[in-house]
Amino acid sequence: MAGLVVFFVPLPASITAHQERTFRLEAGQFAYSPSELQVNSGDRVNIQLVSTDVVHGLYVDGYNISIEADPGQTTTLSFVADKPGSFRFRCNVTCGAMHPFMIGKLTVGSNHWLYRSIGLAVLAIMGVIVSIKRKA
Repeated sequence: MAGLVVFFVPLPASITAHQERTFRLEAGQFAYSPSELQVNSGDRVNIQLVSTDVVHGLYVDGYNISIEADPGQTTTLSFVADKPGSFRFRCNVTCGAMHPFMIGKLTVGSNHWLYRSIGLAVLAIMGVIVSIKRKA
């Protein structure tokens, strides 16, 4: 019964205060580094796009915002991550033959499954300890 409660009870909507998050995103043929970004809902996100070779762009699906960076230059994109979920970001400037595969992922929201898994693991450990004590 306790496991069902941990699994299905809604977690608090906001565990941490909104933060300003800055990421340095290097764009080179044909990948972003880092390719995955994780922020909490409500955070102000600043992405510094650095092009290492040719002109690259960054378009964030779901937010409909974009920027471009010339070779060796840094451009900054700022927005508030107010839409929870997973969003693709991709190069919106044709940069070569593998251009369509230049994508990354922005995840907005806390990892509720992690907290639920930790709660279930603690319950399982407590159950094992209780069963061992009963046998003794």
